[in-house]
Amino acid sequence: MIDQELLNRAFKNLENAYAPYSNYRVGACVKTKNGDFYDGANIENASYGLSNCAERSAIFAAYSKGVRKEDIEAIAIVCEGKTIAAPCGACRQVLVELLNGDTPIYLANRSEQMETTIEELMPMSFTGADL
Repeated sequence: MIDQELLNRAFKNLENAYAPYSNYRVGACVKTKNGDFYDGANIENASYGLSNCAERSAIFAAYSKGVRKEDIEAIAIVCEGKTIAAPCGACRQVLVELLNGDTPIYLANRSEQMETTIEELMPMSFTGADL
């Protein structure tokens, strides 16, 4: 069952996106098992490679406060695009390491939503166990 409160918080975070180049705003929110929330929005830069996606902003905010993968209940990633928001390759790699494989990931736009996991989004991923 998708956590609507978490999705609503992620949609609220769209307001904080800084996307002057793509005009593609993304919001995200991490919810911990103890009920804390960590917000994120995409922040662009003229040098696109230096931009930061919303889901990385949210999960980095959580980790910066001492949260670890076992503390995370779910993450929501939302946009206002024609299709639901889905993490880019860089974000998927970060989520592989910073989430448990079965942690719910809620993806949505204003008309659709779905639940998935990083195991489903990134099968056969490269992790620290491969080193």
